[in-house]
Amino acid sequence: MTHDSSATDGATDETHTDTISEYEAQLNAVLEDIDETPADESDVSLELPTLGLNRRDFMKAGAAAGMMGSLAGCTSLAGSTNSGSENTPHSSSGDVPSHFVPPGEHDEYYGFWSGGHSGDIRIYGLPSMRELTRIPVFNPEQAKGYGFDKKTSDMLEEAGDYTWGDSHHPSLSETDGKYDGEYLYVNDKAHGRVARVNLTYFETDAITNVPNVQSVHGCCIQSPDTEYVFANSEFRTPLPNDGRDINNPDKYVSLFTALDPESMEVLWQVEVDGNLDILDTDKDGRWAIASAYNDEEGLEIEEMTKNDRDFVKAFDVPAIQKAVDAGNYKEVNGVPVVDGTRESSLNKGDNPIVRYIPTPKSPHCVEVEPNGKYAMVAGKLSPTVSIIDIEKLGSASDPKDTIVGQPKLGLGPLHTTYDGRGHAYTSLFIDSQVVKWDIETAVNSPKKSEDAILGKIDVHYNPGHIQAIQAMSTEPTGDWLVVLNKLSKDRFLPVGPIYPDNDQLLYIGNDKDNETGGMELVSDHPVYPEPHDAIFASKDKISPAKTWDAADYEGEKEYVKESNSRVERIDDETVEVYTSVKRSEYGLRDFTVKQGDEVTLTATNVEGSQDIVHGIAIPEHNVHLALAPQDTRQATFTADKPGVYWIYCTYFCSALHLEMRSRMIVEPRE
Repeated sequence: MTHDSSATDGATDETHTDTISEYEAQLNAVLEDIDETPADESDVSLELPTLGLNRRDFMKAGAAAGMMGSLAGCTSLAGSTNSGSENTPHSSSGDVPSHFVPPGEHDEYYGFWSGGHSGDIRIYGLPSMRELTRIPVFNPEQAKGYGFDKKTSDMLEEAGDYTWGDSHHPSLSETDGKYDGEYLYVNDKAHGRVARVNLTYFETDAITNVPNVQSVHGCCIQSPDTEYVFANSEFRTPLPNDGRDINNPDKYVSLFTALDPESMEVLWQVEVDGNLDILDTDKDGRWAIASAYNDEEGLEIEEMTKNDRDFVKAFDVPAIQKAVDAGNYKEVNGVPVVDGTRESSLNKGDNPIVRYIPTPKSPHCVEVEPNGKYAMVAGKLSPTVSIIDIEKLGSASDPKDTIVGQPKLGLGPLHTTYDGRGHAYTSLFIDSQVVKWDIETAVNSPKKSEDAILGKIDVHYNPGHIQAIQAMSTEPTGDWLVVLNKLSKDRFLPVGPIYPDNDQLLYIGNDKDNETGGMELVSDHPVYPEPHDAIFASKDKISPAKTWDAADYEGEKEYVKESNSRVERIDDETVEVYTSVKRSEYGLRDFTVKQGDEVTLTATNVEGSQDIVHGIAIPEHNVHLALAPQDTRQATFTADKPGVYWIYCTYFCSALHLEMRSRMIVEPRE
């Protein structure tokens, strides 16, 4: 059946135009109150001189709602001569190293991507950008049996038993400001959870459902030694959120949370004004700095963007810990909650526990440069980035004096990263560009000056997070940078109405006096939506195990040898089944239980060779275990129907893979 769109095209075009016009007007209404808006810019428009409207379907989403819209390669807004409409990478000057990694050779870097709505962490090699594996975190996942074995199933259930998550900001553990390869931490924006990934086994080993919050947006470790893991709750809710004060928004709060990185227990929380966003820490273990918006504490967009300023929150962590130790808190759902609002007694005097630093309204992110001197706050609605001198946080009598620079960079600045050579790179969401700028020039220039800009490059399209290699640590490498673009539009073969995102690899190892400042666009990579952020580490920082060490789970689970495979009846309705697994056979060729028995199956892959993974599937009982070499997994289920149930291996492991099976016989109970 052929679909005739001719009858609807006119109406569709009109609807699209009306929608775009509506969002243009909404965004311009918000921008009117920002005095940093470039004087030579007229109202923001989506009328692109080189692109047909129906081809791109650009629209400006309400910026204060968190997404300011989509505008790709808009050279008329940025003044760039480097049009992104040609869909071709910038020509290489010949001194960009190849990102191609030959077959059988390894990449130089690990990349850890948050998977967004898929709730996972995705592992890539750089510079090849080859996807190596995925680590399920907040969502059950079949390929690795995550959420199907007892340990991970119990972990997900205890952390809220949600059916999905939204992984956002991965953060690597540090020792002395350097990545130590032990853990990765990541937040769930959807449900207010924080998880930890063990980087020996590349497996999630802990999830905390943070009390008193509904959404965790920002998440990071405290540099330099991972003393805390911090989490920002974005949505303001009553405290506690148990039905009281539901119609009194003045009682809603946003919380800054500290977790113990080893136990993953919540240590304390700090109540603040407004909505918290993304955060980073200094390199000395004192300050955690968070972007924030809606200091008006409104409920609707118009209320949330009424004022022309919001306040970045700088948390004095030792001072907060001191207040907790002194008992200066209220306890809510078992957690000490410290009052860090502007009117709090703890914020009076010369040593407030939270500093409120005024910035242009609705800033989006904070990133601290590798040497820990400055923190960059992206303007989002303002075309500027505010530079906070971290040393002045503890000494300036007026918080606004901590801002020592404010370069004007372009429309929609969201995130900033670094090369370790004194340069910063900021994503420009509306301009669909990355801008390279000199940090000290920005500090020494008048506010709203463009003097610090070294170059701009078009990206495709609408970049969010950008990350350079190891830029979040004290050891940036200054060679590669990845741009996580929210839209791909026409970059790849069409795959239906939901498009892939586009992650682009840039080389930033050359400093040149040209329109891009030496930045080179190297490659495009379609990615399943929607990864949010990424963090990178040199391969010598990460030491994954090739097989499991049974000593790591000794006392928790039994290592089942072939000679010890067996069935134990615990009582009339409880059975424990133990089996080894190796190529082509299970330790138990068959076993028998009775209808209604609760069966706990314990299985060990006794293989010693790397990459020989076995599976145990009993589909009718929703059992699927993935067993790496030397690993032991357990599953508990009820054998509720009599019959014969075949068990098979889900990983192709040998020439006799299809013949590898066992049989569970469920006898009727008399």
